[in-house]
Amino acid sequence: MNKEANSSQSLLYNCQACQVIKKFFQFLHYCLPGEYPRFHTLFGNDGLTTYNQFVMESEPLRRTNRVIGILGGMGPEATLDFYRCIIDLTPAHRDQDHLQVIIYSNPKIPDRTKAIAAGDESPVPYLIEASKILERSGAGIIAMPCNAAHHYLSEMRRAVGIPFLDMVEETSRKLRALLPRAKASGLMATIGTVCSGVYARSLSNLGIDLVLPNDDDQNRIEAAINQVKAGAHNRSTRDTFQSIGSQLMKAGAEAIILGCTEIPLAFNGNDVSYPTLNSTKILAEAAVDWAFAKGNYSPNSCLKTQAR
Repeated sequence: MNKEANSSQSLLYNCQACQVIKKFFQFLHYCLPGEYPRFHTLFGNDGLTTYNQFVMESEPLRRTNRVIGILGGMGPEATLDFYRCIIDLTPAHRDQDHLQVIIYSNPKIPDRTKAIAAGDESPVPYLIEASKILERSGAGIIAMPCNAAHHYLSEMRRAVGIPFLDMVEETSRKLRALLPRAKASGLMATIGTVCSGVYARSLSNLGIDLVLPNDDDQNRIEAAINQVKAGAHNRSTRDTFQSIGSQLMKAGAEAIILGCTEIPLAFNGNDVSYPTLNSTKILAEAAVDWAFAKGNYSPNSCLKTQAR
């Protein structure tokens, strides 16, 4: 297309009559995301060009500049799974539609379960250092895909100036939203998460009792989680999680919380007949909601108020 044609098209696009067309494209763009390839069929080359020009001009209205910080490495594959959930949950059709994310993965953070249950080296200094790295790097909020690490969340909040998403609180509220009359929930998690009491306290505030595995089953869960961390996503680990989930349901649970980010790597809730809550995905949903300003998060507050 020559310069004269380009000039004519620009005038056509900006003329008063074409403001109606622009409004129409705006309606289609926001109400029918992902349908723009069909504009070639509907309106021909000129119509598709006009639509693409609208998208470029309206980009500042569509883009979010909120940056999600991921404090990862606990473990690395669980961090990868969490980021995958963010990507899958983002309504995107091109690179520029995706969210800005900073990942700091430090697998050298001391073992949370050993620290909580056995009094080994505290991970708090490492967690705070990682959080400050994300803060200095420009993150607006921190998501930490490790349930056990939330035992230290209050200490981290006091040391860092940007807010944290609370994986445990988000999961508990999701359970209450999905099952408004639920009175008991099972929990499959590491010994550290169980001993920390983070889920017991969170669910108790919502009037939900916690159903825990017996000692033998808890040890089986711990062993299976360690196998997953070592890369064993196999029938043995899957069967362990599925069978213990069934036992918890028989013991009175109305749903099962997957309270360790390694569990969803080897366990698919769609393969069982009982309700499950994937804490990794639930945290990712909260992060995406924050990025698109669907919730109001105050610095260092664990409470989320839905936008009205």
